[in-house]
Order: sequence, then C-alpha cells, then structure tokens
Amino acid sequence: MTQQPLDHVGRIQAEWHRERPDLDVSPQGVIGRLHRIGVLLSDQLNAVYQRFGLSEGEFDVLAALRRAGDPFERAPGELAAFTMVTTGAMTKRLDRLETAGLVTRRPSAADGRGRVVALTPAGRALIDEAFAAHMRNEHRVLADLSPAEATQLEELLTTWLARLEPPR
Repeated sequence: MTQQPLDHVGRIQAEWHRERPDLDVSPQGVIGRLHRIGVLLSDQLNAVYQRFGLSEGEFDVLAALRRAGDPFERAPGELAAFTMVTTGAMTKRLDRLETAGLVTRRPSAADGRGRVVALTPAGRALIDEAFAAHMRNEHRVLADLSPAEATQLEELLTTWLARLEPPR
C-alpha cells in the first residue's frame, strides 16, 4: 500500500514532531484541517454571495428575515443574536441593506422604543434567488463526499458542537 503525500497540516505536524517530539501534536490533525476547510469553504460560499451583491453578513441578515416567515420581520437585537454579531455591527449591515432597498426599519407596534426590520419585496426576491444558488453551491461542495461520508461527518460535527457550544 502506498502512502499518500502529506497535506499542509501533515507537513506542519511532521515539522513539530521533529522539533518537539515531547509534544503530542495530533489535535492539529483535526483542528488544523477544520480551520483550512473553513477558510476554503468561506471563499467558495462568499463567491456566491458576491454574485448577488451581498456580503456574508448581509446574506445572513436577509436569510434570518426570510426564515422568520410572513411578514418576514424581526427586531434588530434578535437579528444580531441569530447572526452572532454585535448590535453595532448589525446597525451597519441594516444601514447598507436599507440603502439598497432590501429591508425597511420601523418602530415596533408592541414596544414604542423598539424597532422592527422587515424584508422588502425586492429583498425577499433577492434572498430567495441567492439562497437557492447557495444551496446548489453547498451541494456541489459536498459532492466530493459520498452520502454516507457526509452523513457521518454531520453526525460527528453535531455531537462535537453540542459539547462545545453552550445550550440556548
């Protein structure tokens, strides 16, 4: 059986093993590869968002509003929590999306101090088209794995994430 050439992470591990044989560098095999995969995936996902004139963050906001269901609106704080950004970062995203005519902001009927962000018809049309392209892209990226491998990977990642992420 022939041994596969080392990938980038494997070369780094070999160098550390040579330089620090006293340390177990095996976690780099998982963490390093996940990090590299994350960077490569981000590049491929962002290429789709950019085709629609969106950043990743703007796509996330529009998707969170679309998932809310009719009337496709949420409070800014709720959007910030869903997209894991600060309220300041959310304000900047909403400013850009509102300027582009993709969302509107209005006072909340339930809370006079609160605001509500809603998709415009143009925003809904854009996110519906962009999300369909995004799903085609994700299917394309996962096509390198067999269905069984993809299922196994999802199960492993789901288990690990549940252990790392605090319950909500």
